[in-house]
Amino acid sequence: MTTSLNDKLSGTPNDPGVYLMKDAEGKVIYVGKAKNLKKRLSSYFKQSGQINLKTRVLVKKVSSFDTIITRTEKEALILESNLIKQYRPRYNVILKDDKRYPSLRLDIKSQYPGLNIVRKIEKNGAQYFGPFSSSQAVRQTLKIIHKTFKLRKCKTKNFKERSRPCLNYQIDTCLAPCCLDVDDKTYNEIVKEVVLFLKGRTPELIKKIKKQMTSAAIDQDYERAAVLRDKIFALEKILEKQVAVTTDFKDRDVIAIADSPEILLIALLFVRGGYLLGKMRFSFTKTISTKAEMVSAFIRQYYEKTHFIPQEVFVPIPLEDTCVLEDWLTAINQKKVRILYPRRGEKAQLLKMAAHNAQNSLKDLTASNDAAIDISVRLQKRLRMDKMPERIECFDNSNISGTEPVAGMVVFENGKPNKSLYRKYKIKTVNKQNDYAYMAEILARRYGKGEKSKPYPDLLVVDGGKGHLNIALSIIKKFKIEKNLEVIGIAKKDVTRGETNDKVYQPGRANPVNFGREGDLLLFLQKIRDEAHRFAISFHRKRRDKKSIHSVLDTVPGIGKKRKETLLKHFGTIDKIRKATLEELVTLPGINRKIAEELKRN
Repeated sequence: MTTSLNDKLSGTPNDPGVYLMKDAEGKVIYVGKAKNLKKRLSSYFKQSGQINLKTRVLVKKVSSFDTIITRTEKEALILESNLIKQYRPRYNVILKDDKRYPSLRLDIKSQYPGLNIVRKIEKNGAQYFGPFSSSQAVRQTLKIIHKTFKLRKCKTKNFKERSRPCLNYQIDTCLAPCCLDVDDKTYNEIVKEVVLFLKGRTPELIKKIKKQMTSAAIDQDYERAAVLRDKIFALEKILEKQVAVTTDFKDRDVIAIADSPEILLIALLFVRGGYLLGKMRFSFTKTISTKAEMVSAFIRQYYEKTHFIPQEVFVPIPLEDTCVLEDWLTAINQKKVRILYPRRGEKAQLLKMAAHNAQNSLKDLTASNDAAIDISVRLQKRLRMDKMPERIECFDNSNISGTEPVAGMVVFENGKPNKSLYRKYKIKTVNKQNDYAYMAEILARRYGKGEKSKPYPDLLVVDGGKGHLNIALSIIKKFKIEKNLEVIGIAKKDVTRGETNDKVYQPGRANPVNFGREGDLLLFLQKIRDEAHRFAISFHRKRRDKKSIHSVLDTVPGIGKKRKETLLKHFGTIDKIRKATLEELVTLPGINRKIAEELKRN
């Protein structure tokens, strides 16, 4: 430890508060809180033998630190959370945006609520269920609900436009509230059943339906009793697939940690009503935090955004700030929440189950990372690169006959796409169709900003043959960065010449790279190229559709912003507006017969 750090540490108070660690450039790289600031900071700088090697290496990057004293530990917790959001320090545990995890949304404010899949949870009065571990899991759940309950299936937009019932009504899986007069009370009973099911209260729901079936049988309404019996059979079949893990039927979340020298993984199991409903995993690579600090940080960040907090949260290690976290969770939930570290019984078994899941997920993640590193190492050798291609950037252009030309850049890091680094470009300086000129402009914009262009990729991939490769070489030589990166071009196979594979060109080589038995390397490069192609095309389509909407509606006399919004909100697309009759158009607010006739003429 440097003299300046030692002097600063000796003057650090023993009060609760927050500390901010900074690197040599003065950038905040870690934010932490402590009940005793001096004791916590001393644990990093004076007892390095008691912390793991990875943390010691990271602590060496700390050049200075600042402290902020608070009155209580709870104030420190809140301040720490705010500072992490502000600085997003490199070595803190920071959860990725949970939009990547799908949830089910039930708009209970609607007269006839329907379920739809969303990735963003908003405070709008709707009920949310999830998050689910994957799109497949949430779609499977939605499929079960649509098959078992007569909840409406159509989207809200279609719901308002329908003039007659769809096939779901014909096969008796929907009451068709979009067209028919459905009793609100009847529909709300279905909604309540769906809510029970999604909350993991399937046994409770089965009991309720059994009572209804018995009542229907007593009233000699045997047809309704048979329908209810079939629903019970369906729910019992679903229940058989669910795993009962506790006997007290409480809602719990169970947290477990697994780590390796490179990765730390947190697994979260959802137990609802005593049944295991699902799991999620979160991985981190660089952090100074201890395991207890990691769990504490995870709890704060995860439950700050989630729509449901259970009665109990099980943790795999005792936490220093358990009481503070419990008070914080209780305040959010408006119901008592307990954080427990079980040591025996079925609760301890739950923690063991979570730990086993965490270890398996870590094993899969490590294997995936090892495979990605293996490909990168072999690609370096095959392309004779000076260093392993940890960061790969790939560019592709998209246009139709020169209209709305755009380009896309995708980034792969350690063999995997990093979508937060993707970039879209609108062509600004080329007025006619010229793929080479498009590529030159985009590469100049990406790499022509000096220090602001960093970090450079280890490998630059351009979609195209020798022509595109030469353009890329001329640009990187112009900005004198040819020593920072390697360049290749990947061209599609020419089936008319009997070619069976795409071709990869390198500077100074007349013939394409021969991958021999390492065909998976070519497939890897094709995957990157195809991702760039997909990304550029999707951007081009959005630009083209936007221009189409603008050019068609904005040229119609009498159609302003408000009427355009009305038309698009009701019909959805330009094509549907074109197909609409005069009678359908004039029923819309603000659209009279004269404007409708102008629309039909255009």
